[in-house]
Amino acid sequence: MPEGDALYRFARRVDAALAGKVILAARAHGPGPVPQVERLTGAMCLGARSFGKNLFIEFDNGLALRGHLRMYGTWHVYRPGQPWSRPESEARLVLEVADAVVVNFSAPVIELLETRALTLHRPIAGLGPDLIADDFDPAEALERLRDPLRADLTIGDAVMDQQVMAGVGNIWKHETLFRCGVYPWRRVRDMSDEELLGLIQTARDLLRASVGKPNGRGLARRPEMYVYLRAGQPCRRCGTKILSAPQGVDIRLTAWCPRCQPPPPGCAGPGLSPGRRR
Repeated sequence: MPEGDALYRFARRVDAALAGKVILAARAHGPGPVPQVERLTGAMCLGARSFGKNLFIEFDNGLALRGHLRMYGTWHVYRPGQPWSRPESEARLVLEVADAVVVNFSAPVIELLETRALTLHRPIAGLGPDLIADDFDPAEALERLRDPLRADLTIGDAVMDQQVMAGVGNIWKHETLFRCGVYPWRRVRDMSDEELLGLIQTARDLLRASVGKPNGRGLARRPEMYVYLRAGQPCRRCGTKILSAPQGVDIRLTAWCPRCQPPPPGCAGPGLSPGRRR
């Protein structure tokens, strides 16, 4: 699933193609075609922006588009007449201006909303602060993590909760936990505020580095992957074999280094009961 850094890059491309230009044609395709998307024809695009895993395109007629890519969606920008890299049948949304064609392929969520209603729209209203944003507030993310309803969550699940902080997906979950030396099955309730703030800041640094924004680690490009998709391979830091196990409601595999991310005493891991050791 594209994560906050990917959506940020998509938004920059879409914004460069559409901002300040009049929409000459707008059309949508099923399943679930966007109602009345033709209302965008003749409107001027005010710009595109991302927030977490969402992309918004706003127009001067008071309307806005929201897209969420889930697993397989993507945004492309073409010149007029340029062949598309994917078939028209996979296009969910097409926006045409004088010098560009913006196409969304395969996104399951494309919505046309009133701009004034965006912040009240249920899928958006509960989102936590955007990790990439310049005004990101780590204290707010910590407060959301400390909600009693999240106390029993594993930190591997909690760090991807978009209502805590928006933008982290499976890739940056892995890399954040590794860099902080945190075992993915630790419970939120068992972690100190200092540890949680360290995770929050590390996730922010990694996402911002990935899009070329200033970050606390001085990284200038997309960071190297230490554990993501590396199960069975030697750890790049210590050489120990990377392990993996299912985690979360969607039962994705989580990979970790048993030496760099050791479980604390009494912490139950995947398929283990408290007190047992692998």
